[in-house]
Amino acid sequence: MLGQPRSVVDVFTAACARYTDKPAYTGLNKTLSYGELDRLSANFAAYLQHYTPLQAGDRIAIQLPNIIQYPVALFGALRAGLTVVNTNPLYTAREIEHQFRDSGAKALVVLANIADTAAAAIKNTDVSTVIVTQLADLHSTPQRLLINASVKYFKRMVPNFTFANQVAFTEALQKGRLFRHDEIAMDPEETAVLQYTGGTTGVAKGVMLSHHNLVANMEQAKELMLKPLDIKGAVYVAPLPLYHIYAFTVNCMCTLNNGEHNLLIPNPRDIPSFVKALQRYTMVGFVGINTLFSALCRDEGFRRLDFRYLRLTTSGGMALTESVSKQWMQITGCQISEGFGLTEASPMVSANPLGAIQPGTVGLPLANTQIKVVDAAGVALPAGEPGELLVKGPQVMTGYWNRPKETREVLDDQNWLRTGDIALIQPDGYIRIVDRKKDMIIVSGFNVYPNEIEDVVSNHTDIIDAAAIGVPDDVAGEAVKLFVVRGNSELTAEQVKHYCRQFLTAYKVPKFIEFREELPKSNIGKTLRRELQ
Repeated sequence: MLGQPRSVVDVFTAACARYTDKPAYTGLNKTLSYGELDRLSANFAAYLQHYTPLQAGDRIAIQLPNIIQYPVALFGALRAGLTVVNTNPLYTAREIEHQFRDSGAKALVVLANIADTAAAAIKNTDVSTVIVTQLADLHSTPQRLLINASVKYFKRMVPNFTFANQVAFTEALQKGRLFRHDEIAMDPEETAVLQYTGGTTGVAKGVMLSHHNLVANMEQAKELMLKPLDIKGAVYVAPLPLYHIYAFTVNCMCTLNNGEHNLLIPNPRDIPSFVKALQRYTMVGFVGINTLFSALCRDEGFRRLDFRYLRLTTSGGMALTESVSKQWMQITGCQISEGFGLTEASPMVSANPLGAIQPGTVGLPLANTQIKVVDAAGVALPAGEPGELLVKGPQVMTGYWNRPKETREVLDDQNWLRTGDIALIQPDGYIRIVDRKKDMIIVSGFNVYPNEIEDVVSNHTDIIDAAAIGVPDDVAGEAVKLFVVRGNSELTAEQVKHYCRQFLTAYKVPKFIEFREELPKSNIGKTLRRELQ
């Protein structure tokens, strides 16, 4: 067994005590040691407890990219006994409002660069406390003033916004220094994080991940997460967003527990800046997805980096293609270990063990994880036969926030989780993902749900009917294709895309538009996406 469950805060405070002087997170050329992270997060926790009306168990949304303020806000909120609602900085006002209203979030930590969207969204929510941070708020005073002024006044990257009740992140930390935060006795079964996902179907739902879920998944991944070599400047590269459960568990749980140094990449799409950041450090670990691996392998600057100490590269979130896997191995000399997971499982379910990687598979189940594949009637199938993959283990969520019906649809009374993925288990126990049961589309590792896109475009006055599907894409793995029946023959594909951009995050916006006279329907009027594919 994995031993007695602990809280995420227990893991954090133990790591800070053990690795006080070691670097914990670096972002935008500023490094926080474990000791500094401990102090700053305690100050933030004290501010939340003594200057806001927030009580233990309340929800706080954190809407930040990969900057060092994220771990300070995250662990500070958890130390204050709050539940963190991870929020994508790319969300539109419509998506933000849904998430805040659904979660009942009462507070928000947001980056100034994107705060205008949140400001337009929170009027109809319960958010009453807003803490705004600027990019360089944790840098030394001269750097902070220079960088923040440059970003705001010269680069004009900070739009105009206003919140009814807002405070600067720096002010919150200063005020928090005047108090000692109150230690909260945490039940391991309490929800630590509300992680929003569409699940296997429908509108975005809050996955309740308890402290026990997250700590258990960290413990399960121990065999995969190697301790770094004793090399000056050795880092685990963190290009995936920390608000995504994959990077959250790896870079805010696993590497933290091991006392490792995380290099935060705010914008991995900016390959030149990404490579420039990598040049300063020695990589021992790298967590990514197929899209990112492909882009880096095509960059000449990346190909010239020193990879001799790279020991671990893990892939998840989307299928790893054979060509990209081979390219990465050829360039870096490090074979990618592909795994499988989903938000509802904190997220890791399986991984390819180092030294025994089988390309094309997602590896073996993690410790204390049970799996089976079943047919449509729920009958377990033998090895080699594809069926829906079911998972059971300590990492499986407690349920969807305030959605008992949807919870029952994916979790049975024995806590088996229906993943919605079609898989087969080889005789040697390795898992192969064959297909997805539902119509979910995965764009660069992010889940996109056709119903949401269709609901948005159905409000366009010139669109009669629409259906979204996923199509293969060399860069993103999959791209969204939208079939449209238009009521106005002059409506163009670009106009449809422009409309979508107002209400959907960029990766959800259809890349391809095809106009049709009609869409295939079943005898009860349901659109047959399968025929469109």
